[in-house]
Amino acid sequence: MSEVKRDAFIDGRWVAGEARFAVTDPFDDAPIADVTDADEAMADTAVAAAERAFAGWSRRAAPERGTLLGALGARMLADERRLAELCTRENGKPIKESLAEVRYAASFLTWFAGEAGRVYGETIPASNPAQRLLVTREPVGPVAVITPWNFPYAMLTRKLGAALAAGCTVVAKPAEATPLGTLAIAELAQEVGVPAGVFNVVPTSRAREVGGHLLAAKAIRKISFTGSTEVGMLIMKNAAADLKRVSLELGGNAPFVVLSDADLDAAVAGALVAKFRNSGQTCVAANRFIVEEPVAEAFAGKLRAAVAELHVGRGSDPRTDVGPVIDDAAARKIAGLVADAVKRGARVVLGTPPDGASRLIHPVILDGITPEMALWRTEIFGPVIALRTAADEGAAIAQANDTEYGLVAYVYTRDGARQLRVAEALEAGMVGVNEGLVSTAQAPFGGIKHSGFGREGSRHGIDDYTNLKYIAQRIG
Repeated sequence: MSEVKRDAFIDGRWVAGEARFAVTDPFDDAPIADVTDADEAMADTAVAAAERAFAGWSRRAAPERGTLLGALGARMLADERRLAELCTRENGKPIKESLAEVRYAASFLTWFAGEAGRVYGETIPASNPAQRLLVTREPVGPVAVITPWNFPYAMLTRKLGAALAAGCTVVAKPAEATPLGTLAIAELAQEVGVPAGVFNVVPTSRAREVGGHLLAAKAIRKISFTGSTEVGMLIMKNAAADLKRVSLELGGNAPFVVLSDADLDAAVAGALVAKFRNSGQTCVAANRFIVEEPVAEAFAGKLRAAVAELHVGRGSDPRTDVGPVIDDAAARKIAGLVADAVKRGARVVLGTPPDGASRLIHPVILDGITPEMALWRTEIFGPVIALRTAADEGAAIAQANDTEYGLVAYVYTRDGARQLRVAEALEAGMVGVNEGLVSTAQAPFGGIKHSGFGREGSRHGIDDYTNLKYIAQRIG
């Protein structure tokens, strides 16, 4: 598998199109591949393939579906170096993070390989002794999966694993910037024996037109989307026309709360993970750092020293901790948020404010942050730390919850009672307590408020891909 696949994958075949679009390295725009630019007709063909394959796949014995998922996960791990290098090329993230992503992505396939045989029903005690009341769970049908560029493997497999385990078939539309990882997984799926039509991929540069056409297809019964809140709202609105099932993992504005009794060294270590993974381009990235006043100065000093040691460079360099942001628009957005904060009184305590001209952005730490600054309300999606102090625990919680988002929150405190009290008070679907990395295949990933709904991973991750069927049977 030395050659990078670059065509659509439909009904078990690689389908070339006359129209192509370029995939380039974010570091220097070097060309990687020209990829088939799927159109509406290709999307229709992929949906038809998924619809045909659904009958056989859904009736296939659940342990057999699980065996194929497990084989796909193992195949990813066996090819992890090549997959990681491909991820770094099209995404820009440091190679050590790309390796971690491949392993993380494979873990969802392994997890759902086991869950395939545990899609349990139930019996309900009947009021009438002549009845038996049964509940079964059935796959919803063909699924459309829309994935972002920041984790091209993991955002796919935690949807794909659950869908295939449940008995659904999938049509995936990867992000324009990073289609190659999804196509690589499709090739591996074909190699391990996933039947034709069960998993289809339609790369396209026309996300709105082709993606919208895909999502509107009558045969698609569920949509799983990871991306911006604005697009998620549009998808939900349009899905209502056909009452499609929707699960959405949307934007974040994660607070990172450091209370006065925190282990500051542990908090700094957690901050580096929560903030700088993928150069800050993650939906669970810590966005707003809220530090209780008694330890604010000490925490800031330790944080400055640690951040100053981070190496910025090309993702393929094993020394690199912070690679390029995905494109020029991202660089300009980050520069604009920093400029707005400085204009409104924020102080630069580390780094040089970016000018938006380079995708390589060296980490910046700002303090004196106020709610009037745009970066308090906006997901930064870059290597910028925004520090704000809080008078006490109550003020810290109020500041943390001062957002329309609710994906994840982080809190550092040694006090056991305080840990639980604050975790329960934080308005988020996930909370890391003395932990900067919360994502794992066996736990439910998802948010509340404008961060969306539905859960991925864990035993709950399969729920959104099934319908409950109630059967009342008279036996006498």
